[in-house]
Amino acid sequence: MEIILTKDVEHLGNQHELVKVRPGYARNFLIPRGLAQVATESNRKALTELLKQRAHKEEKAKTAAEAAAKKLKDVVVKIPAKVGENGKIFGSVNAIQIAEALQKLGYTVERKNIDVAAEHIKTIGKYTANVRLHKDISAEVAFEVVSE
Repeated sequence: MEIILTKDVEHLGNQHELVKVRPGYARNFLIPRGLAQVATESNRKALTELLKQRAHKEEKAKTAAEAAAKKLKDVVVKIPAKVGENGKIFGSVNAIQIAEALQKLGYTVERKNIDVAAEHIKTIGKYTANVRLHKDISAEVAFEVVSE
């Protein structure tokens, strides 16, 4: 029996995937729990349309991320910090501060998508961070820690 999975099922397949299973497994377990639906002709057409629309949206998001990555490569973000003697910072610079500085420049990036190259930034200087804009696209952003 062919079914269309409505949710990810471990050891069987992912959401919106067409799989073949035994009829009893489908009727008694998958369909009653809302994990799958029968692969009728109308459900198959709806699935192909859904996958086509999803691919179109994914392509749009990818091109937008590529454009943003090109712009971010030329940007140098300045992050002000309170500095003590010998150029040491009180505290450290983290992804939250980089995200806020990018937000001020007009780039919306979530802090969880920012990976700072150095583990702890506690001195003034120039550094780089890797910003994930899409699952396949990331950009290197240069930032400089300056004293207030």
